[in-house]
Amino acid sequence: MAEHKHGSMDIRVQEKTFEGFIRMVIWGAGISIATLIFMALVNG
Repeated sequence: MAEHKHGSMDIRVQEKTFEGFIRMVIWGAGISIATLIFMALVNG
């Protein structure tokens, strides 16, 4: 079995995926909040 050296793994792909996930969550939350505000203004 190969020896594991802590901190030697290339994690650029994982970091890029996580960045995309966070961006998607922020956009989704923003769109949801905007939709709720729009619905409150139209119905209220």
